[in-house]
Amino acid sequence: MGRDETDAPTPMLAVMGLKEGDEGAAAQIRAGIRRTVGLFPALATIYLATGALQIALRMVFGHGAPVDHMLLAAAPILLTPAAFAIVNSGPGKRLAPSRRVRILTLFAALVGIALGAALTLDLKDGSHLGQALIGVTAGAALATIVAFASLPVLVIASVAGMIGAILMTSGDAAYLPVVTLLASIIAPVLLSFVRADQAEISKTARARNDASKANALIAMFEENGRIWFWETDRHGQLTYASPRLAEYFGRQPADLLGQPMASLIVNGGDEDLASPHVERTIGFYLSSRLGFSDLPVRAAVPGEGRWMSVTGRPVIDTLGQFRGFRGSGTDYTEERKSEAEISRLARFDSLTGLPNRALMFQTLEQSLGNARINPAPCALMLLDLDRFKGVNDTLGHPVGDALLKLVAKRLEMAVGDVGRVGRLGGDEFTVVLPVAPAHSAIEALAADVIRRLSEPYMVEGSHISIGASIGIAIGPQDGATADALMRNADLALYAAKASGRGALRFYEQSMHANAQERRMIETDLRHALATDALHLAYQPVVCASAETIVGFEALLRWNHPTRGPISPELFVPIAEEIGLIQAIGEWVLRTACMEAAQWPAHVRVAVNVSSVQFANPAFPGVVMSALAASQLDPAQLELEITESVFLNDGLDTDAMFAGLKALGVRLALDDFGTGYSSLSYLRKAPFDKIKIDRSFVAGAAVPGNRNAAIIGAIVSLAEGLGMDTTAEGAETRDELELIRTLGCSHIQGYIFGRPMSAREAAEKLNCPTGVVTPQGYERSRAPRVRMLRSAILHHEARAVPGRIRNISTSGAQIDVDRPMPVDSVVAIDLGEGAKLAATVRWAQGQRIGVAFDRLIDIDALTAQRPPAKRAAAR
Repeated sequence: MGRDETDAPTPMLAVMGLKEGDEGAAAQIRAGIRRTVGLFPALATIYLATGALQIALRMVFGHGAPVDHMLLAAAPILLTPAAFAIVNSGPGKRLAPSRRVRILTLFAALVGIALGAALTLDLKDGSHLGQALIGVTAGAALATIVAFASLPVLVIASVAGMIGAILMTSGDAAYLPVVTLLASIIAPVLLSFVRADQAEISKTARARNDASKANALIAMFEENGRIWFWETDRHGQLTYASPRLAEYFGRQPADLLGQPMASLIVNGGDEDLASPHVERTIGFYLSSRLGFSDLPVRAAVPGEGRWMSVTGRPVIDTLGQFRGFRGSGTDYTEERKSEAEISRLARFDSLTGLPNRALMFQTLEQSLGNARINPAPCALMLLDLDRFKGVNDTLGHPVGDALLKLVAKRLEMAVGDVGRVGRLGGDEFTVVLPVAPAHSAIEALAADVIRRLSEPYMVEGSHISIGASIGIAIGPQDGATADALMRNADLALYAAKASGRGALRFYEQSMHANAQERRMIETDLRHALATDALHLAYQPVVCASAETIVGFEALLRWNHPTRGPISPELFVPIAEEIGLIQAIGEWVLRTACMEAAQWPAHVRVAVNVSSVQFANPAFPGVVMSALAASQLDPAQLELEITESVFLNDGLDTDAMFAGLKALGVRLALDDFGTGYSSLSYLRKAPFDKIKIDRSFVAGAAVPGNRNAAIIGAIVSLAEGLGMDTTAEGAETRDELELIRTLGCSHIQGYIFGRPMSAREAAEKLNCPTGVVTPQGYERSRAPRVRMLRSAILHHEARAVPGRIRNISTSGAQIDVDRPMPVDSVVAIDLGEGAKLAATVRWAQGQRIGVAFDRLIDIDALTAQRPPAKRAAAR
């Protein structure tokens, strides 16, 4: 017998209030007794009705009803519930449903026989059998309805009552065979009814048990608050709502009943996740009677951004009619927030919060689409931070990340509402201007961005100064697609970085050829380093007072086999970008030390050190290795370091200076005054020399030039700090005299010699006197600008047409239609009200050279020209 059948409840148990599996037999017996006692009032009513019936029969037939007859009828009825409870209670006495059905049938038959016999005994003396059977049937029916509450058992009890009555009727024995025959025929049929009824009852009980378990699970989920349930009618109005669902909306369950399901949903979703017109979607499902599963919807909770995940299925009755929807739901708020965060991370940079590459690319495509329809173009700026890699190398990535956040804020403030700022990755940023302003306005915005980003930063106690280079492309003229515009802006960025950094460049078609040339240089540079195709040249450094050579500066040179000499200003930045500068710098240091070891002990060699090399903690070890390998006296090695090493000033910088000075080498500050740093580092940096950049020396002897005052200030500063000074770029004798007058201790420039090979440098050092004779022009002149511009020269009341070929702040070279004598005073009319007074200093046919009576501003003069003519001049 299976467990399900064994455990199925019976009707008797249901009537008695007993349950299978209650604790112990004693509890079952006590429950049965209590149930039996509870039946006494109902049974008493039956007995009174039966007694009344007997009294009525007595009045009709004239017979009495002895008490023993009444007890005989009552005893089985009273004992039946208690006996049934005892049968189903004892240990090991739990019976299968089929056996319990047979016991029920047996007790029902006993009740009927006992009652029928009792009544018949009372009526047999002269009573009519038919009348007795009426009483027997009525009494048995009332008793069995209360005791068993089963129609088949009622029939069995009635038939048994008839049998009992016939058995007690001796005068009507003729009925006995007939009744016995009927009982033998009807009993099996009735028993099958009982079994079928009990099977159906057991099936129903099991279904109710399963439903009870399901209800318990549902109640558990509802109490948990994780899942709630709902039901609607065919019109979409709620007919059931879990208490938790009502609590979720801050209402009572009764308040939700009759409300449309769609009223719990907010119409529309957020802009980050696609779920527009949610209410219409729910309405569509409800009206089309289609099921839906895990549909994310926004809950209409006042003042909160709450989300639900809803599942629903249509309800169809047995006749195939649609009755509504039934479903469940759960809170989806946290999951929704997680999805929103994932979506945000997919489109925004996690470090700075700016739009990432994908979102900026999408913004650029939209801007180009609008530019194709509207006449206004769009613009793209690509930004690359200068010297940012040194921040990561020296101060670490956490400081670099903090710096990027500050850069992002400054960039957003600079751009404002005119464009969208994004980060492509690393130290690369981008700005999209959906509606580009005029060319000059874009240039002004880019210049302001560079200025703001170049201002010093304070990050974790470190002063950091960086710069920015910007490449600009205008769409759709510089690129009809986002890819093309991005590529061309990148080419403009490379051009900006190649022009000295801290610069901005607009895209030009010629940049494609430049980019290809750069790639070729990169490839050839790697090959040149591997094949020792690089070499060093040495430029003399001369004592200003004695004019004797005290050292040489080692300069890196590359003579390409097919392209000829390539300027270091072109290939050194490329070497820094592709990571070759460390290897090249070490080669330069070792080669210079090996060759300087052959020079006299008082002659030094100066080697330029890249900021990337200086940031390498292993650099002092490289220097020590080069000195040991060449046996060069450390005092003969002078390392030239630029101001860029102080842009990331910190403990690492101080440690590097201390390590290099511990080796005994000299340190020189190169290109002083041309960087972004302040003078504060001079208080602690152990420099031995300051080198004055050539940009201050060139033109310093020209009357009215302020460079002489700057040189004098630098010399005074160096003397106060106990440092030597070297003026670079001296080319003319008047510049040499000025430098000496201002007090510079050393001079380096073409006037004492151009860069030369190591062999030529050794030959110069072998000169007996050691004195170097200056060679160069007597006077310096202001730099000249080539141009082709028409002018009218007024001389002695005559107007002579002319064309200016080049011009400087002090004079010009002009082609005239007729010769003019030297020392002639002329007035040069440039048009647009611009006139210059000048004197003819030389004349060769129809070409003359004039000197202006006063210095002029060339930039202002050029700005007065019409745009078309200025473009032609370039």
